[in-house]
Amino acid sequence: MLLCYILSAMPKVNPDILVWARETAGLSPESAVKKLSIRDTKKASALDRLAGYESGAEDPSRPLLLRMANQYRRPLLTFYLPKPPAKGDRGADFRTLAREVPTADAALLDALIREMRARQSMVRAVLEDEDEAAPLPFIGSHAIADRQPAVLGSLRTLLNVKLPDYRSQRDANAAFSFLRDRAEREGVFVLLKGDLGSYHTALELDVFRGFSIADDIAPFIVINDRDARAAWSFTLLHEIVHLILGQTGVSGRWTENETERFCDAVASEFLLPKQETAGLDFQDAEGIDAIAERISEFANKGHLSLAMVAYRAYFAGVIGPAQYQELSRKFREGWLQQRAAQREQQRYQEGGPNYYAVRRHRLGRGLTSLVRRMMSGGELSTSRAARILGVRPAQVQAILANNISA
Repeated sequence: MLLCYILSAMPKVNPDILVWARETAGLSPESAVKKLSIRDTKKASALDRLAGYESGAEDPSRPLLLRMANQYRRPLLTFYLPKPPAKGDRGADFRTLAREVPTADAALLDALIREMRARQSMVRAVLEDEDEAAPLPFIGSHAIADRQPAVLGSLRTLLNVKLPDYRSQRDANAAFSFLRDRAEREGVFVLLKGDLGSYHTALELDVFRGFSIADDIAPFIVINDRDARAAWSFTLLHEIVHLILGQTGVSGRWTENETERFCDAVASEFLLPKQETAGLDFQDAEGIDAIAERISEFANKGHLSLAMVAYRAYFAGVIGPAQYQELSRKFREGWLQQRAAQREQQRYQEGGPNYYAVRRHRLGRGLTSLVRRMMSGGELSTSRAARILGVRPAQVQAILANNISA
């Protein structure tokens, strides 16, 4: 009723907002008319009809506005604002971009961060409502000036993980789950998310590798799951360092930023101590392919990413800058080929992973356990639980049906 009253009291849609919303969604007029299902008529082409809406010559219908809200990823009421809202807060931008990010990718990243911030705010509110909002002392407990050994010591104490236990896990996915479980026990919500619900909204690693919200009640870490699974553990540790430093922000694949180098160094030392890196020997390796093969063998045994081992070898002086650049390119191309092959194979496979099992894995045990517990006690409605989980209300019970496998 309130929404109907608000809409009835508003004279018309702000056409400037329509233009802003389309452009920040990264859509050209040609793309927009297709996504919005605007058709040619006898009087005007689809492009002319869109131009009419965006100039204020004609008001869009309510069904069209709803499609715009969905395709532009904006709340319906946004179209009635007097001016475009301020740009979404990404926090600190720790990325070093190797290329100019297309407008569409930037818009997708902003949409993802808006979604994560909204869900994090709801989780914090739930914890506060139920008097479970105990401040977490490790958030913002260090500064870069404290230097790497001190921050590394705090990271190890926080997670209470011994390196042999990490390496004894059956594979890279299990090793990541092992670290994730330790982080979630300490109150960190760790989500895997590399798109906004479809392959067409996927974000590559140079746009977004990880994102942290350094809240002292409900800290969030979001990891781009389009990366190799062996790299998830490194990204998780990297983002936890951001939390320890009290930093909210987005990280990318490139690491020329001083803060990113610090977080990378701490995470790398956690997984691969300096003395082990110094023990790598490639002097008798004939060519870059032989070095790459040895790095692969070493990385697989320790559930490490190929890129991280090459990074550590370079900074230890085991390989030179030209070799490091070539290895980075080689490993990146290899991963892209492997990912494409996996996607092609899945197209022809019957069955595959259960949808809800995949969803639970991406959400993490920390978030699903909280929602499950609050719903069972009647403190959380199905619709609110759906917003926290990022699913439709009808999917909530199936997501929570077997939380043990999350």
